[in-house]
Amino acid sequence: MSSSAPDVTVIIGAYQAMPYLIRCLESVEAQTLPAGRMEIVAIDDGSTDGTGEYLEEFAARTAIDMRVVRQENSGGPSGPRNRGIGLARGRYVFFLDADDYFGEEALERMVAMGDRAGTDVVLGKVVGVNRGAAKSMWKQTVERADLYSSNIKFTLSAQKLFRRDLLVRLGMTFDEGLKTGEDALFTMEAYLRGNGVSVVADYTCYYLVGRDDGKHVTKSGSYVLRFDSARALAGLIAAHVPPGPKRDILMVRPFVITLLPQFGPALLRQSDEVRKKKMELAAPLLESYWSPGLARRLKVHERLRLVCVSQGRLDLLLDILRFMSDKKEPRAVRKGLRGRLYLTYPHFAEGALPLSAYEVTVPERIGRKRIDVPGRQSTAAFLRRLAGKARRTARSAGLRMPRRTHKI
Repeated sequence: MSSSAPDVTVIIGAYQAMPYLIRCLESVEAQTLPAGRMEIVAIDDGSTDGTGEYLEEFAARTAIDMRVVRQENSGGPSGPRNRGIGLARGRYVFFLDADDYFGEEALERMVAMGDRAGTDVVLGKVVGVNRGAAKSMWKQTVERADLYSSNIKFTLSAQKLFRRDLLVRLGMTFDEGLKTGEDALFTMEAYLRGNGVSVVADYTCYYLVGRDDGKHVTKSGSYVLRFDSARALAGLIAAHVPPGPKRDILMVRPFVITLLPQFGPALLRQSDEVRKKKMELAAPLLESYWSPGLARRLKVHERLRLVCVSQGRLDLLLDILRFMSDKKEPRAVRKGLRGRLYLTYPHFAEGALPLSAYEVTVPERIGRKRIDVPGRQSTAAFLRRLAGKARRTARSAGLRMPRRTHKI
């Protein structure tokens, strides 16, 4: 084993990972970053399919410094990752899932970016293999991404390069009490408390593999775990960002990505008991963190559902979900002197829900049609149309109205 600290410690937590583990390890060995500049710490979390034996065989023949720990199953990815953090010697650590694999230049490019920019977290472009992957944050390479204006807040998986000094200095570990969303909590803390985030978008660094057997932690487990995850992430954000626009921007992530799917059309097929339990679990989250600023950052159907939950109106929520499930499309209508735009989802303008819940405040897409937020120009055009209608009405009544000579 080399006496000098490597650039990167690749931490692999593995459970029942065969045969995916073979390509995973081959991708580490194929890195353009020299073998002497990295190490592997692999934790076999109680596998019974040959995962542990394969890790030991690979360690015996690879030129990369590699340590293998075999332990009883811990019940989730957090325990193995934390064990890996404790054993890591690299300037950076990367959490590589045993199902996935690297692009050949991944570590070299990410280390170079972290060193050049001096940032504590480096995101490398991710693509899905036999599964979807987030895309909106890979539009351009940036040395320092702004957490609030960029889309990096929507990629909170652990598969990133983290500066180990940050983890040691802050005592950061994965929350072993969370069974899902533990990586989101860890990554958001690094975003908030670290010295900046870089994005490598011009090269595919990471291949996120969909297993043929469908055994993904994020696809399994009780719905209660999702509420635990949303509660933990919202609490972390609130602890580090004071109330206001910045907090509202970040709160979109736990509310839309973690909480809102629990109130999608699938709720229609669930029992009354489950529906009521979900409403009970969500109520404290809405009471603590829901705000007008957050509400205006959501699409109408997202906001409407959460408003129903916040008001305890399961009946109205189910009406909206039936409308969505039937693939009905709301009409876009203008109301009021300022020409605000609304979408006519169920119970629109009936008074059961506030009119503001139906207002278009972010770009929408209804079917194939894009609905933009009315701007100053469109509002002025609406006022001109309103004035013209008033003049036509007056003329038909035999009255005369002066024309405005200045622009609205």
